[in-house]
Amino acid sequence: MEANEHTIKLDYNTERVRLRMPEYGRNVLRMVEMVKHIEDRDKRTAQARAIVKVMERLNPSVKADEHWEQKLWDHLYIMAGFDLDVDSPYPVPTPEQLEVKPMPIPLKKRPIKAYHYGRNIESIIDLIASEPEGDRKTAMLRQLAIYMRQQYLIWNKDSVADETIFQDIERMSEGRIKVPEGLTLSRISSDQNFSRPALINFDMQRRQGGNQRRGNFQRKNKGR
Repeated sequence: MEANEHTIKLDYNTERVRLRMPEYGRNVLRMVEMVKHIEDRDKRTAQARAIVKVMERLNPSVKADEHWEQKLWDHLYIMAGFDLDVDSPYPVPTPEQLEVKPMPIPLKKRPIKAYHYGRNIESIIDLIASEPEGDRKTAMLRQLAIYMRQQYLIWNKDSVADETIFQDIERMSEGRIKVPEGLTLSRISSDQNFSRPALINFDMQRRQGGNQRRGNFQRKNKGR
């Protein structure tokens, strides 16, 4: 069978020029290219304003920004390759402005001392360490120790002694906290279960699914 002389060649996006602003699509890019070839400056400007209105409709989330109108005009110039001579209501951006990298935000991160407790526990320990000695500090230590025991049992299923939690507090405080002698924690009920969040959600879904299947089976067999 001979090949048809009038075979239509498919035009794939992967073979086209990469879009500078893909959120507006290739049709808007064609409109921008057409505006660049309008000889009359006033008509060029009028068409550019019309394109910005179309861009506003295609990208409504841009209105969440404080200077969203200027941002749309900046996007217009970017799609035009910064080669667009119109009367813009805002300063014309330059390619150099896009190449400027944002200033890095300095973050003071120190290694986590105990991953099963998390970084927030370290912040609480720092806060308690700054408290003056007294009943208030002792009460804060006790509540913290109870919470740390719960976190410990989530990741370690074995029972944990109060002394282990107290030693962790003193170690993580780097000696700034000394747990008072005689401090004890409330006993844990034998039927209390500490599970990881993901396991809790999975267990609840499994139970709900089982209840639903039993309910469907009972309704199906009712009256037989």
